[in-house]
Amino acid sequence: MSRIRSVATSALGVHRRTVLAAAGAVSLSAGVGYALRPTDSEAATTAEAPVAHSRQAAAAGPLAPYTKGTTLASVAAPRNSSGYRRLGDGPGWKRVVRSELAAPKSGRAGRRTTLAAFVQFTDLHLMDVQHPLRLEYLRSADPHAWRPHEALTVPGAISLVERVNALHGAPVTGAPLHFVMTTGDNTDNNAHSELEWFMKVMSGGRITPSSGDPRHYEGVQNSGLKLYWQPDSTARDGDKALGFPHLKGFLAAATREVKSPGLNLPWYSTVGNHDALPLGCYGSHGDRYLAEAAIGGKKLMNVSAAEARKLQDAIKNATDPKGVGYRDFLKAHARSMHSVTPDEKRAPYTSADYLKAHLDPAYQGHGPVGHGYSSANLDAGTQYYAFRISDDVIGISLDTTDAGGHYEGSIGTAQLNWLQKTLKDNKDSYAVVFSHHTSKTMTNTRPDPHRPGERRHDGAEVISVLASHSNVLAWVNGHIHKNVITPHKASGGRSFWEIATASHVDYPQLARVIELVDNKDGTLSVFTTLIESAAPHRTDFADLSQTGLAALYRELSFNAPGASKTLAGSADDRNTELVLKKG
Repeated sequence: MSRIRSVATSALGVHRRTVLAAAGAVSLSAGVGYALRPTDSEAATTAEAPVAHSRQAAAAGPLAPYTKGTTLASVAAPRNSSGYRRLGDGPGWKRVVRSELAAPKSGRAGRRTTLAAFVQFTDLHLMDVQHPLRLEYLRSADPHAWRPHEALTVPGAISLVERVNALHGAPVTGAPLHFVMTTGDNTDNNAHSELEWFMKVMSGGRITPSSGDPRHYEGVQNSGLKLYWQPDSTARDGDKALGFPHLKGFLAAATREVKSPGLNLPWYSTVGNHDALPLGCYGSHGDRYLAEAAIGGKKLMNVSAAEARKLQDAIKNATDPKGVGYRDFLKAHARSMHSVTPDEKRAPYTSADYLKAHLDPAYQGHGPVGHGYSSANLDAGTQYYAFRISDDVIGISLDTTDAGGHYEGSIGTAQLNWLQKTLKDNKDSYAVVFSHHTSKTMTNTRPDPHRPGERRHDGAEVISVLASHSNVLAWVNGHIHKNVITPHKASGGRSFWEIATASHVDYPQLARVIELVDNKDGTLSVFTTLIESAAPHRTDFADLSQTGLAALYRELSFNAPGASKTLAGSADDRNTELVLKKG
């Protein structure tokens, strides 16, 4: 029995006549994809979900490796050794073969066939930097709590879309790319304004990355506070003391309209804690004071280092998951807040709002409808699903966020059981699992307030489930803003790779191309290749165009005070070949 027929007749299959209709339009090998029926994904009611058609990028001529525009060819690197460091073209990163889970066999390059090829985005953190409920003032205790480049997240993300659109094939096999998956923290502060920008970045459209007064910027970067880089001012601030430039017109450029072409591939979405929770950490959707403050006309910009440290510790230690202490903190500082223009677009969005945005035809782009989610998810209040990647591979997107609060993750029993069943029902297909959190950051097992009697499960329990199925090849995630690739080995020869990818908000601002191949020798390989945005490595301070801002976004992030210099990971975590035994 072929794998496609196996899935079509499994608990996650679609009706045979629908599969045949889809195959009649475009064969799977030529790029049709479809969402697996969510009626068996704990997402369903009685409604049958429509089949979601998608396509692959067209192959231009014979398949050949395509390394142009990847970090195999070149990586941004500093041109000077001290002070504010300007970037330019640097040498590429070589590919490393990792054999912890299986020994690579000679001659495999000439035998291999491609199972799937796709791109992972993660942690875009599109930011409404003028939003009243932001924590910029934590910078008085932690230099990296606010980054000088945060106003440029939208042009930076658009440039990443442009990079993917310019890829003519996968770096190793040259195979057409199937889709893009973004593994969460697509927005930064759970704001409707940010959600709209994210949907347009991915599917295409015109975006004005500003809120409040449309005539000018109102935020920390024209506040006159030396705590923050004041780019338009000649006045000395803490960042200029480190070499950051005076850039007249920067704020006007950062808040003017930009245009995204949208991805020329289908794209799917996984939810992260910054998408699900205000500020990425507070289970506060029912708090009227915080909801009104989000759209109101007062913004706190400066507190003492001691106060900032106390609030930051409460967030890190999850001692205030519902934001009660945060609400009281804001009330106590009401008199020291700055006036800003109120804006209802800054209101926090709910999980239902998130799903509705994905299901909105205005944001369909190249599909699929709902970008993995369905109306059945909306009915059931779930944000996890399965989908078919190719004839031989399924994708599984998990929701590892907890509405109870805190930035670390877990999953509930119903979702864990669904994961187990999905893998079992599709044992004849290989599986790639997607989530926002890594296994080591799934430590938050406090109850979900919407399902108070349901137990939560940590990363070790998810590993146990995945390792019990021989068809799991990889678990792809983000959250930690760092490239880390971890082998997971279980008894009976079962094994898989966990692939965490660096964010696109902190340097080195990366995404990852992943290729799955059958080596036709009893082994499989998972190839990972990192990519940067399409913006040039060199910046021009006089160029405040959309492209110029995207280049500046990268350089400012490199120089951000307090930023970690280890997020690229080691060579073993970057461009790799990850070898597996066939299950």
